[in-house]
Amino acid sequence: MSLARRRFLHLAAGATVMPALPHIARAQAYPTRPVRLIVPLAPAGGTDILARLMGQWLSERLGQPIVIDNRPGAGGNIGTDAVVRAPADGYTLLMAGTFNAINATLYNKLNFNFIRDIAPIASVIRGANVLVVNPSVPANTVSELVVYAKANPRKLNMASPGIGSSNHVSGELFKMMAGVDMIHVPYRSAGPALNDLLAGQVQVMFGGTASSIEYIRAGRLRALAVTTATRWDALPDIPTMGEFLPGYEASTWFGFGGPKATPDDIVEKLNKEINTGLADPNIKARLADDLGNAVLALSPADFGKLIVEETEKWAKVIRAANIKPE
Repeated sequence: MSLARRRFLHLAAGATVMPALPHIARAQAYPTRPVRLIVPLAPAGGTDILARLMGQWLSERLGQPIVIDNRPGAGGNIGTDAVVRAPADGYTLLMAGTFNAINATLYNKLNFNFIRDIAPIASVIRGANVLVVNPSVPANTVSELVVYAKANPRKLNMASPGIGSSNHVSGELFKMMAGVDMIHVPYRSAGPALNDLLAGQVQVMFGGTASSIEYIRAGRLRALAVTTATRWDALPDIPTMGEFLPGYEASTWFGFGGPKATPDDIVEKLNKEINTGLADPNIKARLADDLGNAVLALSPADFGKLIVEETEKWAKVIRAANIKPE
């Protein structure tokens, strides 16, 4: 086990000694001023919507404003770096996500080590991608797609919202496990990629469930499988990829992090309040209906383990596929 991983899991597990009274007093008092939540992606996207929803909940529970600070750029690295450099006092938080685990290997020269420098606080949601094809593709199942792709190497174009996106690496994992060769076509965002998929300019895409589901229901796209380990509530009749390729799993996730030395008592307080929100029926409904995601309520330790596992998994895919950032 690497030194960075050991340190990260130690931070995630927290201290095991009995808490001192000053720590209890600090946790009870926190926060005494507004808390800044840095979203390292652009406004109005799903991550921003999630941050504002959970920020409103936290603001009501903690009695202080949660100020959303969008810091897009470099695939989320600019905003993450700002949190790494912030004081570890609980007043600067990060809306972290799958992109952080991917970026750890995708980018060679980061100013931080995500596993070492960000303390896991609370997971929030897990999402699925769905393998969709243009109806012109002669495949109704994953098995049929694999047979067709092997018979027609490099004839299928696989769209994604960008190099290194979760959609892209989900597709690369599929290509590796299925032994097929499709041409990756990156776009600037999901919208243009979906438009070209609908028009038949590209034939395959690992799309987000929220953005793809209406096209699937209307018959304009054919869904072959979801990427999560279990079937997705919103698409209950669509099989998982693992039903065809045992061991395949790819999901998106988001959660809260902070600078590495954020006090354990503050981490625990935030985790408790966030998990209370995730158990609220209204919050759960918003997450499912507005974002198409499932609640993922973990302890700081378990969230830390998830981040380590995801970072290691995507590192293998990125290296094997020789993926380079744009």
